[in-house]
Amino acid sequence: MTMHATSQHERAPRARRSILAALLLAAGCATAAQPGLEGPPPTTEPSRPYPVQASEMVAVDRSTRPLPGEPPTLSLPEPVSMTLPNGLDVVVLEKHDIPLVQVNVLVRAGSVLDPRTLPGLATLAADMLDEGAAGKSALEIADAFEMLGARFGVGAGLHHAQLTLRVPVARLEQALAVAADVALRPTFPAEELERLRAERLTALIRAHDEPYAIADALAKRELFGAEHPYGRDVTEAALRAVDVDDVRNFWQQWWRPNNATVVVVGDIDAARARTLIENAFGAWQRVTFEMARVADATQVQGRTVHLVDKPGAAQSVIIIGRIGAARSSPDYYALQVMNTILGGQFTSRLNQNLRETHGYSYGASSSFDFLPAPGAFTAAAAVQTAVTGAALREFFNELEGIREPIPAEEVERAKNYLAMRYPAQFQSVSGIAAEAGNALLYELPLSTLDETIERILDVSAADVERVAQQYVDPANVEIIVVGDREVVEQQIREQNLGQVRVLEVTEVLGPVPVPR
Repeated sequence: MTMHATSQHERAPRARRSILAALLLAAGCATAAQPGLEGPPPTTEPSRPYPVQASEMVAVDRSTRPLPGEPPTLSLPEPVSMTLPNGLDVVVLEKHDIPLVQVNVLVRAGSVLDPRTLPGLATLAADMLDEGAAGKSALEIADAFEMLGARFGVGAGLHHAQLTLRVPVARLEQALAVAADVALRPTFPAEELERLRAERLTALIRAHDEPYAIADALAKRELFGAEHPYGRDVTEAALRAVDVDDVRNFWQQWWRPNNATVVVVGDIDAARARTLIENAFGAWQRVTFEMARVADATQVQGRTVHLVDKPGAAQSVIIIGRIGAARSSPDYYALQVMNTILGGQFTSRLNQNLRETHGYSYGASSSFDFLPAPGAFTAAAAVQTAVTGAALREFFNELEGIREPIPAEEVERAKNYLAMRYPAQFQSVSGIAAEAGNALLYELPLSTLDETIERILDVSAADVERVAQQYVDPANVEIIVVGDREVVEQQIREQNLGQVRVLEVTEVLGPVPVPR
């Protein structure tokens, strides 16, 4: 789930869209253990920089790969669902091992609802909520949460906005009162809007020099079209045009209890949770509205290479993509397994080829954006400029190869990888709340969370081969390359991938904004 998460006192950088995340994922690798600081005891033998390890004192057979253990089981608390008189849905999952409570308020007020002329309005509205509320300034709101020992954030993604609160259970009631002020009684101070506008214009200026950001913006536009909610991007014109009334009107229209769900996880029973949520959010007034469904994008036909000239670039950023699948697809679990083999983990085929075998890149990966409507399927990497053409060839070798029958051992390894790591997402109250919120966003029953491991393990090699044939189609993809045209254009043309269209950065992001 893509989210922009911000808070008044914890201003973390915004999460990039998953296409961009896929580019960065691939370079991850294990950190080597550091030798101990204490030296070895005096000895006549050659000195060693570290003590003898236990593994050196027993014979270990390293000729065979160790077998994975039994897949873990996941047993979540039974959710209790209720609806308040104002239409606000509440879901409670009790978890009593530590005295903490996580409260996530999810509102269907994401950027898919942005007016066509004001892309970015939803995230701006969310960011403005804690800049002033109920007579308190942004600093006073931050201080209030800090004094209560609470972690608070608010932000928006594609399909929803979210207010998150984690607090010791003893301070929950006071913290909920402040959080309700932020959600229900924001003041939208004009000077704070100007500050956020300046921040975003600066980010847009910076994006002109970031190949990842350029490639990400162009990939979205070419896959979905500039008019589709998944293809739009923030523009200078929109940032300069938006005013406080636009922000307030968006909030008034969409931030409503009958358009929201509260997820409560932690050391609290359902009855107490209902009382506290009703005290804090009971005054929230419902309205009548109609929520439009995001239309499916038109699938890519044929192949085009979009080369964005970035003179002097040491690396070329490559994204190859087409329309993928919605989260509700019955193929979801088979696609997860197939993508794990192709480019979803460090030992995937793409990373092994481009990083380990050829040394073209620090990492290569692939991913599906699983959203309410079909999102993007992309394969991506940043590669050395001198081998851009060769790297493209290897990308297409792997995209073709995944459509061939896959050895059963490779399928089993991918299933075990997914099944073994899944429970780790539920280790904290915030993790449980996030996963429950994801299920609710996609209108899936919460039992989906308990069933995930079993559904992954049920995927067969035939399932993986079928979805690879259906969703990975190298003949019908958009190919984005951001790099030094003088060095890479001829390399690209020699691959005969299709028509090559050359663009300048300003044709992707517009002119560089001029600070006023």
